[in-house]
Amino acid sequence: MSGVNSVSNLTRRNWLIDSGLFLSALIAILSGVYFLYIPSGGYQGGRNPLAQVQIIFERHTWEDLHTWGGIVLVAVASIHLILHWSWFTAMTRRTIKELRGQCGCMNARGRWNLWINVLVAVSFILVAISGLYFFFFPGNKNFPGSTFFLSWNTWDLIHTWAGIVLTSAALLHFAIHWKWVTKVSSKMWQVATQPVRPSEPASQSSTHQSQS
Repeated sequence: MSGVNSVSNLTRRNWLIDSGLFLSALIAILSGVYFLYIPSGGYQGGRNPLAQVQIIFERHTWEDLHTWGGIVLVAVASIHLILHWSWFTAMTRRTIKELRGQCGCMNARGRWNLWINVLVAVSFILVAISGLYFFFFPGNKNFPGSTFFLSWNTWDLIHTWAGIVLTSAALLHFAIHWKWVTKVSSKMWQVATQPVRPSEPASQSSTHQSQS
């Protein structure tokens, strides 16, 4: 398919991967906000008056959504990193040069975008590592799991605040690339909803060619 509304295979692939990142991140963020405002603790509302509050789903359902949404997010982000590895290594070298003052090849917008990407990357690594800890060493504040380098409460703080930073930086990253998102999403929608034109019969096609 060609024309104004056509989408290249590369753009289509990037859009699908970004859509997977967005949906899995949305699930992880919403469930994370739930746990941020309704933390565990107490028994039947003993020390936590919100322990029995149900918002749409029960608590164990939110836990499953957060866990598997996070796993999908890490998996899709890994695919995203592999497919953009050359860009990632180039930007890493450029970042190091910028930090050392050896480059000066970026304008203010470029540096702003660079620092947001660095913030997204660092906070994502912290969220992923701490999330894997909780996946393999489950527990809670009253009954913490096994200690792995750091205490359970320390991992909890890292996961919480790194998640807050990641969410904020990701929203800024999304806002910066909003035009690309809306442009490509619009094209993808137009391509998906465009009616398929029936192929011209071979006999009719040959007749047209003989008359021309």
